[in-house]
Amino acid sequence: MGEDGLVRRILLTALVPLFWAMPTSGQQPGGPQPDNRLNVFFDCRGRECILTQTFFRTEITWVNWVRNREDSDVHVIITDERTGSGGKQFQLDFLGRERLEGSNDQLFFRSFGTDVQQEELDGLTTTLAIGLARYANMSGFRDFVVFEPLAADQIDPDARVRGRQEVDDPWNLWVFNVAASGDLAFTDLRDTENISGDLSASRTTPDWKVVIGGGWDRSVTATELKDSSIVESEQIDWTVGTQIVHAVADHWSLGVTTAFSKSPKINQKLRIDLRPALEFSFFPYVEATRRTLTFQYAVGPTYLEYENQTVFGKLDETRFLESLQLRYSHRQPWGDGSASATVSHILNDVSKRNVSLRGTVSFRIVRGLSLNVGANASWVSDQIYLSAKGETDEEILLNLITRASDLNKGFNVGFSYRFGSIFNNVVNNRFVGGPGG
Repeated sequence: MGEDGLVRRILLTALVPLFWAMPTSGQQPGGPQPDNRLNVFFDCRGRECILTQTFFRTEITWVNWVRNREDSDVHVIITDERTGSGGKQFQLDFLGRERLEGSNDQLFFRSFGTDVQQEELDGLTTTLAIGLARYANMSGFRDFVVFEPLAADQIDPDARVRGRQEVDDPWNLWVFNVAASGDLAFTDLRDTENISGDLSASRTTPDWKVVIGGGWDRSVTATELKDSSIVESEQIDWTVGTQIVHAVADHWSLGVTTAFSKSPKINQKLRIDLRPALEFSFFPYVEATRRTLTFQYAVGPTYLEYENQTVFGKLDETRFLESLQLRYSHRQPWGDGSASATVSHILNDVSKRNVSLRGTVSFRIVRGLSLNVGANASWVSDQIYLSAKGETDEEILLNLITRASDLNKGFNVGFSYRFGSIFNNVVNNRFVGGPGG
């Protein structure tokens, strides 16, 4: 697909549509469903996906929503990426199956950061309906779908998308976000208080991405022991940082990250990082929605000032850190997964290093049966911040200090199996949440 064709598709699906797919007059939502309609498998996982699919089934009632990919005529995969305005760009991949094998399609929908969830769902559902209507027409299911043009006063071609040159933007593409939260809990034996806040500003263009942000967190805990004595603790963490990224080419990006932070839990009174980086994407960035494979190299100085003298007799020091990271993720008809490998070390002392491996995969084995596996491991020998004074029992119990560790690892495995009727068109929103809420 050429660049002009891609732009036209994005604009087409991002605009308020001229047509809306509606069920025919003889079809009632939630009623008996014909067996010879288009069978659609919606590929998504998680609670948010379940809620989204419920909305699709409610609004697009002229297809059969099937539970297994093997029973479908069309396999739909939806992925999304954040845009510079805080909205999302959704990519909808339509994969024809069986008699529609090879009839693949792709549509885009772009939401605004100011859209409420209903507006985002309406636009996404419209785009999905447009894509499915094409397959319904190809399969001879035209009797189940009619298209009704909207009234002229409902059409606003400029409602959602305008070119950059046509917009008088007083913010010059800058987007700001402010957040704050508080958590208080009181019992007879323990009181906890947590207050945090975040502030960020970002500006995104096709060639540049600039992010400035910071956060502050204060945690206070008071615990009564068996002898009625009170153990109190207070921790204040904060961080301020910037990231500037420039798109050098289709596969290359240059960036630099700076950070100022305080974290008493790891004995850091002040930390200053300056980290230039180079990233290579094995796939062009514009294609990296359903699959990504990137390699990133970063190197730069770090200044450390400690709360207490370290086991190496330091109260402050400057070190150069180097890191390499390989990251892969995919979303395919047979399943999805991601994996990353990161190696970082002190530049002039390779023995002070951290090697980390992480991976997750969800694999469809047979009809209705999926295997879910996740694992992580890190080999640690770069804890130069460890305090020479050691740690008290209270600090250990309250998790106020990081202890020496050579290996951290974790593993999880599970499976899911669904069986029964292959159709799931009927929607019933009563008692959402199931037994036990």
